[in-house]
Amino acid sequence: MEKILLNDITLAPLEEKITETVSGTLYSPEQLAPGREVSLYFELSLSDGEIVDSNFDRQPANFTVGDGNILPGFEQAIYGLSAGEESTVKVPAERAFGHQNPDNLHRLPRTSFPTDLAMEQGLMINFTDSAGNDQPGVIKDFDVNRVTVDFNHPLAGRDILFRVKILTIAD
Repeated sequence: MEKILLNDITLAPLEEKITETVSGTLYSPEQLAPGREVSLYFELSLSDGEIVDSNFDRQPANFTVGDGNILPGFEQAIYGLSAGEESTVKVPAERAFGHQNPDNLHRLPRTSFPTDLAMEQGLMINFTDSAGNDQPGVIKDFDVNRVTVDFNHPLAGRDILFRVKILTIAD
């Protein structure tokens, strides 16, 4: 490595590589950015402290940043973090699971449900859509003729506290 002499001060050349992301933000090789593989622990909780998901007591999650494995709002919260760092970020509803969409509330005939089903508000039922995919729905209301089912994500409309601990980063 060649040294440069400047006014009697010896400086070594800067070797740090910088990666530019699509957004124009610069990240060092030690920081999380799109395209990098990451291993991390995470926790999702509500503003009242209720934990809705966590892997801190299980195996870490492993994925490539930007591959669609996590929602963009959570992904953006980890950009720039380095291995060993822990962070907690409030992700607003619109960047987490979205807002409640009234078009996702459906009134179905009570006869569409098994007669032996113990109907109750808050009951989650798996439905099958026309493509054969499972679609969870929550019973919001019912009477003798109709059942109102909410197909919004259960966390839609909720701000989420996202706690993350970065374990490793690789290219």
